[in-house]
Amino acid sequence: MHKITLPLFIFILMFTSCGHPTPQESDMDIIDNVKEALSHDGHVDISSLQWTREPGGFEVKGDTIEITTAPHTDLWQRTYYHFQNDNAPVLQMSTREKFFSFVVKTDFTQSHHRFDQCGIVMYLDSENWLKGSVEYENDEFQHLGSVVTNKGYSDWATTAIPADVKTMWYRFSRREDDYCIECSTNGVDFSQMRICHVYAGADAISFGIYACSPEESTFKAVFSDMKITECMWKAHDGQQPDE
Repeated sequence: MHKITLPLFIFILMFTSCGHPTPQESDMDIIDNVKEALSHDGHVDISSLQWTREPGGFEVKGDTIEITTAPHTDLWQRTYYHFQNDNAPVLQMSTREKFFSFVVKTDFTQSHHRFDQCGIVMYLDSENWLKGSVEYENDEFQHLGSVVTNKGYSDWATTAIPADVKTMWYRFSRREDDYCIECSTNGVDFSQMRICHVYAGADAISFGIYACSPEESTFKAVFSDMKITECMWKAHDGQQPDE
């Protein structure tokens, strides 16, 4: 065994700890928009949200935000297509709250080109995120679907809906590190799109809205009626968990 003299030990300690936050530093409180919204009857103040990436253009009008997409913007990682797209504009809020729901109305009347899309998102980093949206396909139908990306691989679950559907509400709910995405055509009656687990989504998360145009296109997506509520995805009342 080699003995390390005290001065050398101190040097090694300083070197190995340089640039790495202590547990206290890495556990600093975030600005918790969920708790703030709940304390204000669920109202989401758009000005308190932060851009992960800004769009081609945007305009805030009261409780509504219009996002103009730029061409060749998208979110996808590897699976099937073997490409990595990570440049869609994302506007989010942050929280450590483990039980809540987020609701938003989307209007995509101007979507007109293949893959134009807008909806809800939880973007943690380039390899861990989820999204739910309507994706334009052609004049006959479009895809209502969701993508969950865990550890750098995306999946895509879809169902075809008529092309004349131009508004959709989404409800994103969290129960600890499990998540539920629902949709509604009237903002009242919601249908389940997906239940999923996000490995990186156990503690602080960021979530909100996104819009993008993967091909040579641009359109205006309108988001309104954003609110936070108690978790509307209720605890399961059937088979009990394994011990």
